[in-house]
Amino acid sequence: MYASFKSIGAYVPSKSLTNKDLEKIVDTSDEWIKQRTGIENRYIAASDEFTSDMGYRAAELAIARSGVERDEIDAIICATITPDYFCMPSTACVIADKLGIKNATAFDISAACSGFVYALNIAKAFIESGLKQNILIIGAEKLSAIVDYTDRTTCILFGDGAGAAVIGTTEEKEASVIDIHTSSDGAFQDFLITPGGGVKHPCSQDVIDQHLNYLKMKGNETFKLAVNTLTKDVTRILAKNNLTSEDIDYFIPHQANFRIIDAVGRKLKFSPEKIVLTVAKYGNTSAASIPMAINDWYESGKLKRGDLMLLDTFGGGLTWGSALVCFNQKD
Repeated sequence: MYASFKSIGAYVPSKSLTNKDLEKIVDTSDEWIKQRTGIENRYIAASDEFTSDMGYRAAELAIARSGVERDEIDAIICATITPDYFCMPSTACVIADKLGIKNATAFDISAACSGFVYALNIAKAFIESGLKQNILIIGAEKLSAIVDYTDRTTCILFGDGAGAAVIGTTEEKEASVIDIHTSSDGAFQDFLITPGGGVKHPCSQDVIDQHLNYLKMKGNETFKLAVNTLTKDVTRILAKNNLTSEDIDYFIPHQANFRIIDAVGRKLKFSPEKIVLTVAKYGNTSAASIPMAINDWYESGKLKRGDLMLLDTFGGGLTWGSALVCFNQKD
């Protein structure tokens, strides 16, 4: 029995934050942001709208499209760096309650922008070991809650949203989650970091005054490492499975920065029509980025059942990963 990508769903908050809006907040410009990132817009959750709310909405859609009943879901994995609560309860448990799902394994993982691919890897292992049958995986983020809107190097990049998928079973290898590779290197942990709030820098007035509760990023260093790492990782997984870029229907990278995506796409020789781009529309939504992009392509009518997707991601930790996945949602 193999793991099967049975459905996709996503949710985006109603409020948009354009580059023009940001011009009124920090010293930046629409032209500068587009040239350096390709981002034109991002969506921001309401003050009373939380990560679990967005994850719940995306999960509802994914379940409805999957043909799987809620009581058949036996595990829920939520990838997020913006959980509703510090430490506990997990956002996955909160989402399970909102869905009315009882007695399912539920937990969060923290792998930043690589979270969805990490969750997919765990789901594949659970299913192919026979431990679980239907797993709901969610990438959900309220990044606006940890972004410093006085820091123009980071506030221009991030948005809120959620994506979810139901991973079930199939007997057909060619219709499965074919292969996944995930990795990390903690030596670069300070490239993307939220310093305050944990036990190293517990919540205090000093932490707040120094803005340590907000996301910090070394942009130039991260850019260079991301391009090289993503290219190597994709080259490796394609070679391992005796595939080339010609065999891939859609290359769906983490939507962090258009220049990173373009550089990796060129190195890997993907034709432009095969590269999925949603970064201009949503910005960087961390763990929600890839499932939101998959959902966008599906709802636009481009992604069809049987299409071979190549997912590729890179995030804080540092973490990274790639996956070869057959899209197996029924019409």
